[in-house]
Amino acid sequence: MIQDLFNLSGRVALVTGGSKGIGKAIARGFAEAGADVAIASRHEGELKQAAAEIGSGLNVRVEYRVVDMTVRSEVQQLADWAGQTLGKVDILVNNAGSNQPQLLKDTTEEVWDRILELNFTSCMLISRALIPGMMERKWGRILQLSSVMGLASNPGRGLYSGTKAALIGMTRAHALELGPYGITVNCLAPGPVATDLPMNLLSPEQKQRFAERTAVKRWGQPVDMVGPALMLCSEAGAFITGYVLLADGGLLCRTFD
Repeated sequence: MIQDLFNLSGRVALVTGGSKGIGKAIARGFAEAGADVAIASRHEGELKQAAAEIGSGLNVRVEYRVVDMTVRSEVQQLADWAGQTLGKVDILVNNAGSNQPQLLKDTTEEVWDRILELNFTSCMLISRALIPGMMERKWGRILQLSSVMGLASNPGRGLYSGTKAALIGMTRAHALELGPYGITVNCLAPGPVATDLPMNLLSPEQKQRFAERTAVKRWGQPVDMVGPALMLCSEAGAFITGYVLLADGGLLCRTFD
């Protein structure tokens, strides 16, 4: 019974930004649960290696496609390719995203437009392209990767926080629209997770401060996001929709030091 709730055999998952970090960890977790998996990112070398690692030792299909999620025509092509290559897409994980900190007074329209397109608009576009099949089959899972920064923020993070908060609002609306078709739509909001983006962006002092502010006194690892994602994208999460699952190690439990 319990194993059946988390079993993804016969399902097909598409994970954007799936060549590394949280996306790669989730893709591997879904593959271990029995799903065929497609991953997408901008770099073919990373994708090829990630696909081999995701499928290693498993009897599932793992495919990949090079895509720039800021180019709208490529987003549509990704949806078409996934359906043609794997037959369908049951599970969509919108993980692709980036962060380029800028104070409001220094914010450039070029950066604003690019991050907004990648972190928010592309999630709508790929979801819109894939939901007709989910609606027809009366089953689907859409998981948006928001962030603790969609619920709190720091100076210079207005753009990133704005896009991650926007995903939460969009998730709730789409959950209401798609629920009658057996499709759930949820957000996973990671806290400090040791991926390339924050590790390259933050100073050693900032990294230590984040760790100390969590209840568990450490940074999360990408594998820490697999269990929450699997719950929300399997039968185990069939009655959970429009929800924001905060996986932040207790970061937001704290008020004042």
